[in-house]
Amino acid sequence: MATHETNRTSLYIDGAWVASTGTGLIDVIDSTTEAVMGCVPEGTPADVDSAVAAAKAAFPAWAARPVEERTALLSKVAEALGANMDSLADLITHEVGMPKMLSQLVQVGLPLNSFATAGQIAADFTWEQTVGNSLIVREPIGVVGCITPWNYPLHQIAAKVAPALAAGCTVVVKPSEVAPLNAFVLADIFEEVGVPAGVFNLITGHGPVVGEALAAHKDVDMISFTGSTRAGKRVTEVAAGTVKRVALELGGKSANVILADADLSEAVPDGVSKCFLNSGQTCSALTRMLVPRDKLAEVEELARAAAESFTPGDPFDHSTRLGPLISAAQRDRVRGYIDKGIGEGAKLVTGGGETPDGLDTGYFVAPTVFSDVTRDMTIAREEIFGPVLVIIPYDSEEEAIEIANDTDYGLAGGVWSGDAEHAKAVARRLRTGQVEVNGGGFNPMAPFGGYKQSGNGREFGSFGLEEFLEIKSMQL
Repeated sequence: MATHETNRTSLYIDGAWVASTGTGLIDVIDSTTEAVMGCVPEGTPADVDSAVAAAKAAFPAWAARPVEERTALLSKVAEALGANMDSLADLITHEVGMPKMLSQLVQVGLPLNSFATAGQIAADFTWEQTVGNSLIVREPIGVVGCITPWNYPLHQIAAKVAPALAAGCTVVVKPSEVAPLNAFVLADIFEEVGVPAGVFNLITGHGPVVGEALAAHKDVDMISFTGSTRAGKRVTEVAAGTVKRVALELGGKSANVILADADLSEAVPDGVSKCFLNSGQTCSALTRMLVPRDKLAEVEELARAAAESFTPGDPFDHSTRLGPLISAAQRDRVRGYIDKGIGEGAKLVTGGGETPDGLDTGYFVAPTVFSDVTRDMTIAREEIFGPVLVIIPYDSEEEAIEIANDTDYGLAGGVWSGDAEHAKAVARRLRTGQVEVNGGGFNPMAPFGGYKQSGNGREFGSFGLEEFLEIKSMQL
């Protein structure tokens, strides 16, 4: 087990560890062993009131503090995350199930980057400008409620907290109760580096209780939410009562368009890996692979080989490429989609709903590929959030673009072509927030967010900082 404490019975409010006003505890389950690995408080609306009051009281002094001093503290947070990288990766691997090596790179490395780069982003940002006889100034929005998911738990906290604090806001963080322990380690770090009391507050509990109380609170100026589209709609409804700003990063059903002149031997394995990252529990996963119909058989064999190389197993074993899903409920949900795909007539290329050999304990699902999928099938339209790829054939480039855009979502996408300019031209026609061109790598400084029901707003880089600012005009 990780060296960090896993039985957490206090909340972090106003710079101190305090008891919840409730008496309940929520068990945290190890996704690989199915055993209880720790617990966190089952918070209450009264706890939300206390955390928000602390953040509201701390806001004026924090907002007035020079931006260089704010970001210097965030740099110290990054240093501390680096010093704890191995133990934090260990902890998150137990919570989420991502293979340990990837947890170090992604689950801890990306949060570290968010805090480390906050200073440079703030230094390069245009805080004031003159337009005619007006001075335009950007000011922190106030108290921000951050509601975060379980699939990239620390990463999503950092993507909100680092820019919010750099902007001069104070925050109340409500992590997913399914993978919350890493957030307590971050709170320990905030305490250790001397972030002023009330600037960062941590509460835990269930979404319909604590999350809704935070979204509805009259003294919360903004909610930044990452999670399912269903939950995002509810957050928006609750937040509307106080007309606060709401930033949403929600679901996806992203298309990976492989054009006729693409190198299939490169494009298909890359596409499989982009679908199966974190066992498919990735909102921006490229889950729909669109391929020319006359190359369908070749693509199926390449996808089969690539998928079968994703060995499921213990995420602490170096040979494992596919860890468990987060919970029994998620495993059963994914298996239900696999059964639905078979029932609706999709061709099962590899995998399926059976438990992988030798993995009776842990929430494992076999890496699965469907082919000859039509756009109206459930597995082509709904977010599965598991290691399930659907291959959809098309007959023309125009049809491929039409299929790619025929979705309620618009978070990510991909285009592959032997001609980079052609690929970029097609990418411009996809209604989605990010597009990988010929396998272009993830850029943590580029804006991340979606079109349509994938959400509102952007995270990362200067765009992420701007989300937490109000704009004031002074007419001179």
